[in-house]
Amino acid sequence: MESARFLARQVRTGKRSARDGVGKALADLHDSQAALNLTTFIDESAISRAEELDRRVAAGEDPGPLCGVPVVIKDIIDQAGVPTTCGSAFYRAYPRHSAPVVERLERAGAVIVARAGLHEFAFGFSSENPWFGPVRNPHDPATSPGGSSGGSGAVVASGVAPISIGTDTGGSIRVPAALCGIFGLKVTHGRVPLTGVFPLGASLDTVGPLAATTGDLSFAYASLAGWHPEDPWSSPRPTDLDLLNAPLEPRDLRVGLPDQWIENAPYAAGYRERFDVIIGQLESLGVGVEQFDDPVLLPPGRLENFFYPQVAAVHRRWWEEGRPYGREVAGRIRETLEVGGDQPAEALLDAKRWQAHLQHRMGAAFQRFHLLALPTAGALRKVIGDQEMHTVTHGRLPYRAVLSWFNSLVNVSGCPAISIPVPQPDQTSGVPFSLQLVAPWWREDLLLRASAILEKEGVARSVLAVGTRPSRQSR
Repeated sequence: MESARFLARQVRTGKRSARDGVGKALADLHDSQAALNLTTFIDESAISRAEELDRRVAAGEDPGPLCGVPVVIKDIIDQAGVPTTCGSAFYRAYPRHSAPVVERLERAGAVIVARAGLHEFAFGFSSENPWFGPVRNPHDPATSPGGSSGGSGAVVASGVAPISIGTDTGGSIRVPAALCGIFGLKVTHGRVPLTGVFPLGASLDTVGPLAATTGDLSFAYASLAGWHPEDPWSSPRPTDLDLLNAPLEPRDLRVGLPDQWIENAPYAAGYRERFDVIIGQLESLGVGVEQFDDPVLLPPGRLENFFYPQVAAVHRRWWEEGRPYGREVAGRIRETLEVGGDQPAEALLDAKRWQAHLQHRMGAAFQRFHLLALPTAGALRKVIGDQEMHTVTHGRLPYRAVLSWFNSLVNVSGCPAISIPVPQPDQTSGVPFSLQLVAPWWREDLLLRASAILEKEGVARSVLAVGTRPSRQSR
């Protein structure tokens, strides 16, 4: 798959038409739908938007850095004139206005070609949707691409589009990136506006890109980031995009390994050892690595008391009206109402106290280290229909417990993080191990620069799936 950077440069200079690139993406989406179920909606009107870009280029205009790049967005983000379903049986919104993130992508010249499949209401990690069908992992269609942004991860991993957009409340960008073998960026809470994005837990929700290369991830991030004056969650803090190109050497980095978080985690066979090998690779590049002890950095903490009241506030009315939810999400909605619906003020205060303590301990760690290193997940193979995953450390566990372990605390802290695919030296297929780096608040640039170093040194790269889409020539 060609990179977004290369494609945009070709279109901007008139060497290729946006119409051809978008037309290919639309055809590939149709071809893959039966096998992988990547989308809830394919937007044929994208062709007319691509043709308009070609007219502007022919007239001497520069439509923007993402000119002609096909992008797929999660079906939880509003796009004017296109239905937002949230993967639900009953929710249908037909927005008159696009979310700021969509406006920014289109202002940069991107062409939105489809809406990615997802876990119902973004409330889960599998994207096995009871109403639209399960999204399937292009590396192995019997397995999940993760969630809740599963379609966003799978569409990049299958080579259909170079960039997709997802949301991350407890790992919902990083987990699909990990299970699909690509890169994913969870931004600092407040870095990208949430207006026009259906909430799961708004104080934890973030919007961010998934891509096959760090360069494309950075490319997309630069278009998304920044304050929106009408968005109550976005911060007016400067984005410092010039830092994305600042020089960085491996020897300049100090990386911390939080012992309790790493050692107590559920792992599939060989995954703990693989993480150690990757840390050794970092050290061989000159990165300073040190373990440190902090029992506060240990899941799950008081996450339910902090998160569930927010979910309950969104869904209570529909639940009481008897609206249809799928079995898994219905169980979770019921739990949110029992645990978080009417909990006493003391419990909420205790949860906020725990969050503050966690943030302070993360801040203390970043006094010593530039970055923290963790796996993105201790296991990466989730079979569709199986509610558990096997680990050698904890036996069979609910899949959410396995996939959330290294992710949810990052959202509670508000820090940014990146998922980086790190294949074995000779690995050309299958899902590679996923390394997660966590940075201090507002330092997305540091994550992207560190990831670019690992790509440059041959440590990191996406392993895209092949042979998952039927050939149009063979039909």
